[in-house]
Amino acid sequence: MQILVVIAHPRQNSLTHQAGRAFAEAARANGHEVEFADLVAENFDPVLKAEDEPDWSGRDIDFAEDVRREMERVERNDATVLFFPVWWWSMPAILKGWIDRVWAQNWAFGSKTYPHAKVLMVGIAGATEDDYRKRGYDISFRTQLKVGTLDYCSVKEGSVELLYGSLEGEAQAAAIISSAKDLGARF
Repeated sequence: MQILVVIAHPRQNSLTHQAGRAFAEAARANGHEVEFADLVAENFDPVLKAEDEPDWSGRDIDFAEDVRREMERVERNDATVLFFPVWWWSMPAILKGWIDRVWAQNWAFGSKTYPHAKVLMVGIAGATEDDYRKRGYDISFRTQLKVGTLDYCSVKEGSVELLYGSLEGEAQAAAIISSAKDLGARF
């Protein structure tokens, strides 16, 4: 299987990048091929402009060149895995903008569905699992991404994983990398 690993973090040495690389290493060990999309390093423009806005009349639109390139990148792969830090109880703006622009009407939803049956979203959370559970953030986060994005785009094998406690020190950072590697081994 050819897997597109999309990373949304500004620092190459971030825990998010490390987790994405650990996932890819384990997936490759199982015979998968991996292509990376580093949205920040590639200067992806996350701003949805009028020409890329959904046309609810059902008419196909002519997408901007950078959006078409991203669509082609997705289409040449068999699965998508997104790695991102959880900021403000959500994904970074660059990843939200990538989804807003690329997962477009009549390509990812509407008359067509997202090209991949298998999509995994992996959020690297600073807070602990107990902190998320205490206020129901874990449920709301998963609902937002699983139901609001993956199910809406008819992704058959869509899942959301939260890897908690990135601010809890080196031992927890190592545990997050290990968890990402496990996800790659099971993918």
